[in-house]
Amino acid sequence: MINQASSPWRITFDTNPDDCNFRCVMCEEHSEHNPNRRTTQSQKRRMPIALIEKIIAEAAPLGLREVIPSTMGEPLLYDDFERILELCQQYQVKLNLTTNGSFPKHNGKGGVDYWAQRIVPVTSDVKFSWNGATAKTHEKIMLGARWDKALNNLKHFIQVRNEQAAQGGDYCRITFQLTFLESNLAELPDIIKLAAQLGVDRVKGHHLWAHFSAIEPLSLRRNAEAIERWNQVVEQAQTIAETDRLPNGKKVLLENIYPLEVKATQNLMLDGECPFLGQEAWINTQGRFDPCCAPDIQRRSLGNFGNLHEQSLAAIWYSEAYQVLQQNYQQQPLCIACNMRKPKESQ
Repeated sequence: MINQASSPWRITFDTNPDDCNFRCVMCEEHSEHNPNRRTTQSQKRRMPIALIEKIIAEAAPLGLREVIPSTMGEPLLYDDFERILELCQQYQVKLNLTTNGSFPKHNGKGGVDYWAQRIVPVTSDVKFSWNGATAKTHEKIMLGARWDKALNNLKHFIQVRNEQAAQGGDYCRITFQLTFLESNLAELPDIIKLAAQLGVDRVKGHHLWAHFSAIEPLSLRRNAEAIERWNQVVEQAQTIAETDRLPNGKKVLLENIYPLEVKATQNLMLDGECPFLGQEAWINTQGRFDPCCAPDIQRRSLGNFGNLHEQSLAAIWYSEAYQVLQQNYQQQPLCIACNMRKPKESQ
């Protein structure tokens, strides 16, 4: 059974999943392989800021430490993103941000310096979506990205982070966030080298959720041979993390970069545990409580737990339905095949 916290320590808000200026091939929402992409303004889902204000006000006194705005769209395109920054300051809650690193202008505001100056002081971790060590690979996976611009933006953001930390501000960790794919596997060691050279503290990734049949050949869990090649690259990656150090002499942290059992095509980790249940919460655009970050259609199979427009977070957190899921999740087909389960010692 999950050891449940008294309240979620981190909440992810699906603020604006349909707003993005990239079309990454593996993206649940924006991939060109998705025939149901929402392309018009009338189709796009956006969370009302009042709901976020309500939930943070309730959860902060109970132990909320971090909030994450949309990880499926580009959060800097959310109209009320700066209000989220204000809420983080007001309630002493840290932001945990995933961005494609383009720092787009929106409503007349934007650019890397504009956002870096505002984001760094209230943020625990900024995860830059980064899927290659070369322009060709990065741009092929992240359609719409420009390698030179991404590098320049990253370097400027790191400079702002370092300057604010030197002035006594809290240290904002910077992460390369990637999806492990057939098309970028060979470049994983060089991504770690690049992180060390630039001052990126961590390289984190996860295996592909194959939302569409067209991208199934990109999965490194599709057969034993692919898993064996993954394991060989993991060994190289771990060696590089030891030898290629950050400018401060520390190792680049590696997350989810570990060998898999050859049989992990259906079950990623036979004794792995869920790192989310009883610890974190997801709130979808319409206010629905979700127990994890699985693709939207799939996570609905775990049950209906309630809506934050109508119920308090605490009422859902301690509901019978959510307690039952925590006790029995390892019997759920979605959980058995989940890409996010971790070894007990890594949690």
